[in-house]
Amino acid sequence: MRGALLGLGVFAGSAAAAPHIDPMFSDHAVVQRGLPVAVRGTAGAGDRLTVSFAGRTVSARADKQGRWVAQFKSLEAGGPYRIEARALDGAAASDDIMVGDVWLCSGQSNMEFPLKNALNGEGEVSGASDPQLRLLKVPHNDQLAPQTSFGSLVSWKAATPESAKDFSAACYFMVRALKQSHGVAIGAVDSSWGGTAIHSWMDEAAARATGGSPDVELVKQYRANPEATLTAFSERWANWWRERSGDKRGFEPWHASDRLQWHRMPAMTLWEQWGDPAFADFNGAIWARLRFDLTPGQAAEGAVLHLGAIDDFDRTFVNGEPVGQTFRYDKPRDYALRPGLLNAGPNELVVYVLDTGGGGGFWGAPGRLKLSFANGNEKPIGDGWEYSVMPTEIGIPPLPPWDQYPGVTTLYNGMIAPLGRVGLKGVAWYQGEADVGKAHYDQRLAAMMRVWRSQFGQPDLPFVIVGLAGYGQPPAQPGPSSWAALIDEQRKGADADPHAALVSVIDVGERNDIHPPNKQEVGRRLTLAAEALAYRDSKGVTEPRPLDARRSGGSIIVRFDRPVTVYGGGSILGVELCGDTQVSCRYSAARASAQQMIIAEDGQPVTRVRYAWADYPIVNLYGSERLPVPPFEMSLSR
Repeated sequence: MRGALLGLGVFAGSAAAAPHIDPMFSDHAVVQRGLPVAVRGTAGAGDRLTVSFAGRTVSARADKQGRWVAQFKSLEAGGPYRIEARALDGAAASDDIMVGDVWLCSGQSNMEFPLKNALNGEGEVSGASDPQLRLLKVPHNDQLAPQTSFGSLVSWKAATPESAKDFSAACYFMVRALKQSHGVAIGAVDSSWGGTAIHSWMDEAAARATGGSPDVELVKQYRANPEATLTAFSERWANWWRERSGDKRGFEPWHASDRLQWHRMPAMTLWEQWGDPAFADFNGAIWARLRFDLTPGQAAEGAVLHLGAIDDFDRTFVNGEPVGQTFRYDKPRDYALRPGLLNAGPNELVVYVLDTGGGGGFWGAPGRLKLSFANGNEKPIGDGWEYSVMPTEIGIPPLPPWDQYPGVTTLYNGMIAPLGRVGLKGVAWYQGEADVGKAHYDQRLAAMMRVWRSQFGQPDLPFVIVGLAGYGQPPAQPGPSSWAALIDEQRKGADADPHAALVSVIDVGERNDIHPPNKQEVGRRLTLAAEALAYRDSKGVTEPRPLDARRSGGSIIVRFDRPVTVYGGGSILGVELCGDTQVSCRYSAARASAQQMIIAEDGQPVTRVRYAWADYPIVNLYGSERLPVPPFEMSLSR
């Protein structure tokens, strides 16, 4: 009802304010059964309140910031109930509250992937109608410090075609099945954001403990003094360029752009739309340049540079000076230019543009590119651009840790911290693409799980973790794979935690699409893992886990914790024996027997075993319920 919906500034208490109920307890909310319930909200600072829920009434008092919490004992599944908070200055209420199970679903784009885009999306959306299945979509909100409220209005909604179409498909398919299986109301919270790294989803202490101290320090500095931090980051960025390119100070493209080879930019659109085969599937970086003249009057004015949206990351220089950078494909770039930066006569604008996947470059109407002067006049700058392609070996630059996608702690601050101490049945986590190539994901995963369990007050909170789906080209020969290495670290992180399980979807991927649409199968496997881990139900099962590898009677044996089966024939595909070096890996014949992979030795040195070690491996080793064994690497036990 009216008092249950909160938006910006909701926790700014005042001496006299009507009570509000936090959106986690708004109309149609689901409260976790079997756990104490901490209903919360805001009122006037110091106000005393009477809060009732499910036939029980307790007292609460707002603190100096106007926040109050009312503690209730655990309840069995049931409802609908009403929450009512009364104070001298008014009352607030939420209706149709159910007690059941609450699942938090989080991660990057494959978790955010909406129901409407899944296989048979139109049919799935049209059938999404269940009053006992409740959905809450957390808005994108990156913050430099932990927040107690969301950045915009949020509320629970019963599942309907309208509420479900943009909700996480993987999450929806999981909770729909759990609702059917257990016959209680299910609440699903979708807090996900595409393109984000796991460091974005943990607090400062956890980020520091897992290699993120320099970025945490930059975020803290930026919080206190953005301008000084931009200057400090500029030097880090420039040092990266000089180290990778060999340029000396003063010879970088933003100072000496004529050293590069320039080509006319066909259009100020995504480069995949240029009609140039070289850019049809180009993921990488270019320099873009525009030279323009200004009158003395224009140069004397303060100005804002408008570049429209740039996919994905830009770092922009005007007359050799950095003026801004942004990592977000859909955010317009509007950079203030300090007085004195612009010249009467020739000026040069140089933009580093990085595309990490999908579309790349400038997009939107060319008319959006302009200089806006303090006197209200404008100068169009949409024509005359040139580009120069950067060598791929230069790699990815340092990215600003306070920005949307590469941000460290920023999404935890804005999208997890505001959930408060809400009770959960479990967490479904689908993320990792943004961490490919960064070692020790298992450590970061463990740190993130500790932070979330601490916040929610549930030390045994279950996590079902989706491994990356295959993406790329099938291998013809053994070779390195950062993709497989990330999945292996996801496996290690889950195996090391008694309350976590990996959900292998290596066989669900698409060679040319990082977002496979078969989220029904992802949801099915999430459901099986949730049944096993969170419900301890016999219906649940997880994929076979490799336990160890050792020599035995002229063979190498990999043991699993449960039986494995080879699909499509007697030989297991993608098994490698490796020595101490990367180039020492070679394919080897292998078969399955009960809970073992049996590999024939070939007379060459062996210190490691690898399985399905590729970006897009062809796999045929499965456990029960058609669950594939994930890629793994194991050293031989002595």
